[in-house]
Parts: sequence; C-alpha cells; structure tokens
Amino acid sequence: MHYTVNEIAAILTAEVLNATDAMITNVVFDGRKATEGSLFIPLVATNDGHNYVKGAIDNGTVATLWQIDHRQSAPSTIPVILVENTEHAFQALAAAYLQQVHPRVVAISGSNGKTTTKDFTAAIGATTYKTVKTPANFNNEIGVPTTILAMPEDTELLVVEFGMDHPGDLSLLSGLYHPDITLLTMIGEAHIEFFKTRARIADGKMEIINGMNPAGTFVYNGDEPLLRERAAQHPELKMTTFGLNPDNDLYAHHIELTPVKGTFFTNQSRHRFEIALTGRYNVANALAAIQVGRLLAIPFDKIAVGLAQAALTENRTEWLPGNFGGRILSDVYNSNPTAAKEVLTFFAAAPTKGRRIAVLGDMLELGEAGPALHAALAEVLNPTTIQKVYLVGSIIESLEQALKDSYPAGAVSRFDKDAKAALTTVLENELTADDIILFKGSHGIHLEDIVTKLRQ
Repeated sequence: MHYTVNEIAAILTAEVLNATDAMITNVVFDGRKATEGSLFIPLVATNDGHNYVKGAIDNGTVATLWQIDHRQSAPSTIPVILVENTEHAFQALAAAYLQQVHPRVVAISGSNGKTTTKDFTAAIGATTYKTVKTPANFNNEIGVPTTILAMPEDTELLVVEFGMDHPGDLSLLSGLYHPDITLLTMIGEAHIEFFKTRARIADGKMEIINGMNPAGTFVYNGDEPLLRERAAQHPELKMTTFGLNPDNDLYAHHIELTPVKGTFFTNQSRHRFEIALTGRYNVANALAAIQVGRLLAIPFDKIAVGLAQAALTENRTEWLPGNFGGRILSDVYNSNPTAAKEVLTFFAAAPTKGRRIAVLGDMLELGEAGPALHAALAEVLNPTTIQKVYLVGSIIESLEQALKDSYPAGAVSRFDKDAKAALTTVLENELTADDIILFKGSHGIHLEDIVTKLRQ
C-alpha cells in the first residue's frame, strides 16, 4: 500500500487537519507497533484508541484517522483525517485498495476446517499466481481489511478466511470485498450460543454469497444436507460441490491415512494427492482447495505439488515429538463438538505401543447447549482405545459425569482452567516413551501451554 494523506482523504471523502503530503505505507492500531510510514487507526472499543496516539507519534506514525466526535483532542503535529467512524473508514480504505490491486478473491468460511482449507488453497494458488492469504486467524471485520491493506500491489490471488460470530458478520465481509469464489467447508456447532441451532448457523454461513461477484462461483461441502438445501434456493448462482460421498462433483476415493499424512485419488483425475495432515476431514478440506484450484484453471499436476508442499498454520492436528519420548497430537487452535469427535475418532485408531491419553478442554461459545454437547463426546470415548482422559475447564464437567459408567475409577480426571500447571506435572510424571497423547480444546483454554511444556 502506498497512498498519500491526500489520496486517503479523497478515498474517504474526509477533511484533513494539519495537511501534508506524507506517504502512507502501512496501518497500525497499536501505537507501540507504529513505524515510519504508519497510518494510526484509533479504534473505539473497550479501550479508546484515540487515547494512545502519542505513542504512535513517538514511534514514527505520519498520520492518523480520527473520529469527528473526538475532534477536540486531535493531535496538532501530524495530519489528521477526520471520519465519522474509524473502523468503517478503515474497512472502506481496504475495499478501495482491493479494487485498485484487483486480485482474484477467494473467501473461505465454515464451522470447521476453514484455516486448513485456506492454507491448502493458498498453496495451490501460489503454484501459478502471486498469492496472499489471511495470516493466522485474521478473519473478522478488523483482520480481513488488515490482510488486504498489507498485500503487495502485484498480488494476483487473495485467499481470505471469513470468520463468523453473529448473524450479519459474513454479509458485512462479503458486501465489502465481493469475493470471486466463495467456499463453505462444513456446518458444525461452533457459535451455537448465538445462533441456537445448526440450521441457523447454516443460514449465517450462507451470507457469504450475499456480496459475491455475480459472475463468481459458490463452492460448498455437498456432504452437508443443510448446505445442499440452502444452495438449492439459489439457482441463479454458479456452484459446485466437494465431499467424501460420490454424489459430489468432486470426491475422493482410495483414501489412505497414516499418523502423519493422507493420500487419495479423486474422480476428476488420475493424480495421487498427498497432504501432510491425517484424518478424513482433512481430505475433505483438501478437496475444497482442489475444487478452487480447478476454478482458477490450475492443472492437476500443479495442484498436487501445492497440496504436498502447503505451509500449514500451527496447532492443526499436528504430530509433535514429546520430551517424554512419545508423540503429541496437538489440535488446540480451536474446538467444537464436530471437530472434537472427528479427531477423537482418528486418535482412537492411531497406532501406539503404549496408551492413548486424551486431554480435552472446554469448547466455548456453545451457550445453553454446551453441557449436553460436551457430554455427547462420550460417544467416541472408549477405555479400550483411549485409556485415560484428562478434562480441563468447567463446562466439560458434563463429560466427566457421562464417562463415569464406561471408564474405570481414576481413568478420568478433571482440572480447572487455572490448574493447568498441576495437570502438566501429572502428565510429566505419568507419560512414557510408548504413549501418545492428544490435546484438543478451544483456544481460550490455552492447552498449548501444556503442549509447550511437554516439548521442552
């Protein structure tokens, strides 16, 4: 991004105080991260960012957006671009820059798998196009425009992850950035606290098509009846399906899984595809990315190379060496009931000379349904395949109760979220070189703290 102060003011139809023609090359919200060329954007949230402009100026910021209702406190030493709402102005600036660079835009959402699918899709895209993807989980109304404004001016393909917490979130993002390809991975129970039912979650996810380029294509998981029902209501759209069932436009067969990778063929080519993740659900994520690759006219041989070499976001079903000599299956980036059942089913079949031990944390944002959804994980927990279970959190107490009849005394233990150090000590004393251990929980429980300790 290279805009002068006056160019940004023109894009936003805004008044400028202390005008200069300084060049803007990046945006920051945290004044401590400002550098020469920064545009400081003071967001009004729990803390009002306008109160921190001095630190941004001290660190080299050359201009600031500023809400008109804060005009009295505007700084006098740098240009001030006056706007009604700094967040909305930030989003509008990103939309203008996106239009200027004009890459193909792929927007990905879903209850599970969107980050892995984003990684696969970007890796495939990078075989042919100058590609930028959402870093980490920058997938909300702040993260998406941050990604856009950070992309180089020669970007040809932008792969963005769209997150959703509440109704309207995806309509906002789709309406701002008009993706050329929209993709939904699956519908689970994530955020059911705000949507109440899976059907309403599906309605919320379908908002991704609301601002889509009219000439674009909607790609979705055809194994999900809720998505098939809703897609059928939009005959005006170009669309295509992927999934594990053979009634999809693209499906996988001859799937082979090891503890560290998966291989498969598809109905559309003779190529053998390989991914550095295991689990059938990750095969589905790879299929989604393959389908996007085909829409981008990327040949299957390049798609296969991209998948095999994909750089994956950390803590996504990742096998790691433990300091106890055994292996750790880390999947602690986030969790919901569907994802937890998938990874538990896989883990129960993973080969080991010793025991399988599962550490499960609270799954957040499930609302009133939380206790029942946690208890339902008992369906995929069996002492013959997963010998010990450690639970972390308070909501997950319902699973502790549900396992009492199936697990022997002492095989299931629960720790408070703030007692992870005690659990770490227990695990350090118990684990042997023959054991494997799974960690799965919502990011807010921070099971990665234990994973880190067991790797040091």
